[in-house]
Amino acid sequence: MNSLCQAASAGTTGLRTVAVVAYDGIEILDAAGPVEVFEMVNRTLRERGEPPAYALTLLAGAAGPVTTAAGVRLVADAAWEDAPADLDTLVVVGSPDGPLADALADRRLIAWLRQVAGQVRRLVSVCTGAFLLAEAGLLAGRRVTTHWLDVERLGRAYPALAVEPDAIYVRDGTVATSAGVTTCLDLTLALVEEDFGREMALAVARRLVLFLKRPGGQAQYSTQLRAQASVAGPLAPLLAWLGEQFRRPLTVEELAARAAMSPRNFARVFARETGMPPARYLEQLRFEQAVRLLEDSDYPLARIAAESGFASAEQLRRAFRRLGVTPRAYRERF
Repeated sequence: MNSLCQAASAGTTGLRTVAVVAYDGIEILDAAGPVEVFEMVNRTLRERGEPPAYALTLLAGAAGPVTTAAGVRLVADAAWEDAPADLDTLVVVGSPDGPLADALADRRLIAWLRQVAGQVRRLVSVCTGAFLLAEAGLLAGRRVTTHWLDVERLGRAYPALAVEPDAIYVRDGTVATSAGVTTCLDLTLALVEEDFGREMALAVARRLVLFLKRPGGQAQYSTQLRAQASVAGPLAPLLAWLGEQFRRPLTVEELAARAAMSPRNFARVFARETGMPPARYLEQLRFEQAVRLLEDSDYPLARIAAESGFASAEQLRRAFRRLGVTPRAYRERF
């Protein structure tokens, strides 16, 4: 297979050099996804008669083939230590448990990450790549995320991290971490928007047939994604129904009756299947809808609360307190 990336040209003016950090066993989409988004910016600019914006390179333990978890080989342009001197953005990708354990034990890789981190404008991880940044001591005290299957393990292994289990991606200063696999696309689009504005990010999203921001907004809570794990469970029909009916006033008793269970048994089964009580699940669905409306409409807060299923604007404000931000501040920021 040809090299995944276009090697950075030394001394090229105006290019932001992006390096993807690879090792044997990586998830192929973790590496290819960000590259595709950045390269689509270059393609869009070339079609406009403008010079490209990003120089892309793949780094590994040595120049040459890197075997991905899928068995497909990518070709690294250079060894980690031979990275271009003008690195702008460093993207550390994830892998399944076995290759990840090997990478975490690779003190050469960890030492190099620690060394190079202070030389780049942005430090990015995809999926379980966050473990490598954490092992290098680069995430202590920061808000981070990783794949939803691994968030608890990340928090246990590195207790100095503030792990956000429901986030699609998290930005904390110069560090950005994304959740599992395809979320690398969401995060990279956000980086493009930071560099070139919303118009360019939207143009790239359209060409790649992606949401510029997935429904759920910057908070990007994955309530319904987690619930889909229960698709074959006893609550599958109810969860699908709730995805459409969460705006209605609903009680546990009504939901239990719909599931043909006693309220007590329903509450126990619901918590087992979704990981949270029914009331919390409903609030999450309503909160996600409110976030969407804050980002995509100019509705007043009272209307947003009503259209999201909250009893009042004040109840919506209370829901936002766990983010440490008011609805108004959230709208202004995102």
